Amino acid sequence: MSINVEDYFAPATFNKMKAFADQHETPFVVIDTATIARAYDEIADNFPFAKIYYAVKANPAVEITELLNNKGSSFDIASIYELDKVLSCGVTPEQISFGNTIKKARDVRYFYEKGVRMFATDSEADLRNIAKAAPGSKVYVRILTEGSGSADWPLSRKFGCQTDMAMDLLVLARELGLVPYGVSFHVGSQQREIGSWDAAIGKVKIIFERLLNEDGIRLQMINMGGGFPANYLNKTNTLEAYAEEITRFLKEDFGDELPEIILEPGRSLIANAGILVSEVVLVSRKSRTAVERWVFTDVGKFSGLIETLDESIKFPIWTEKQGELEDVVIAGPTCDSADIMYENYKYGLPLNLASEDRLYWLSTGAYTTSYSSVEFNGFPPLRSYYL
Repeated sequence: MSINVEDYFAPATFNKMKAFADQHETPFVVIDTATIARAYDEIADNFPFAKIYYAVKANPAVEITELLNNKGSSFDIASIYELDKVLSCGVTPEQISFGNTIKKARDVRYFYEKGVRMFATDSEADLRNIAKAAPGSKVYVRILTEGSGSADWPLSRKFGCQTDMAMDLLVLARELGLVPYGVSFHVGSQQREIGSWDAAIGKVKIIFERLLNEDGIRLQMINMGGGFPANYLNKTNTLEAYAEEITRFLKEDFGDELPEIILEPGRSLIANAGILVSEVVLVSRKSRTAVERWVFTDVGKFSGLIETLDESIKFPIWTEKQGELEDVVIAGPTCDSADIMYENYKYGLPLNLASEDRLYWLSTGAYTTSYSSVEFNGFPPLRSYYL
């Protein structure tokens, strides 16, 4: 394939990032914080009625947390470790939602003692833990949604519950002294099908109406999660297009008096800001007559590229080498046969590509450093730099 870098980065931004990269040993990811700032502003401008809760799991770097905190963001937190990290950056408890539905009772208490008062749930056992450890808090119930299979990184049935159970949990929340605050959903990460939001919002509308009419519970909030796509090989609609349609879906179901709307962007905020830089370790063939070359790099599934699992996320890959292209298999450096990024999807790389050449993996600001293993085969975690 032939990648046009200008489809992903402005020339000045790319030149700045590459000049920095050329001075450092691979592998690492370099992230342009100005790109993150623009992405935040774009979401805020297109969803002026919504509150933004950055999904810290996408990239928990202090530099990103401080930048977004200064811009007025709130934060979706998944563990006590993320909580401590963001609080150390000056984030207040009022800006935090404990968005993980799978949590220890003592961790709920820890959040509560730190001042957090909003919790996600999707099961009775978890809800009862919240009632005991965080009395009087706001709770929102996550529902299962159809259509996440159209996302590049679909979410399984691990999170969420059916509509009837969600309503039962919100009624129980009131009985337990909690505030039944709202409903959340997630249409799948890197979701390109805008209609997925329409179906999910329709389910939320039914929950709002039935709880009000049958139980006298007036819900106040919809957490629409993340899902907005980043700029990978497969093109997507613009954020403006998603915003226009999602806003229409909301107004069709809820009219002009919308409940509180929360968005939890992660990938769409920071993926496009990053370039992962790797070095070619070896180029080889498996036989004298093999059609394909194997390109082994010094970064792989266990050092930041786990989202190539099942070849789900297809990152744009650029190299300075030019010339005739040939299909390749791209694999990582570890002694694990699973460490193959792309084998079925055929990337074309120049025939003259050789050891010590560099590969630039574009749109890698999200879910690279946070997915990197600690010490598999002794390789250190993926380094990151912030410009």
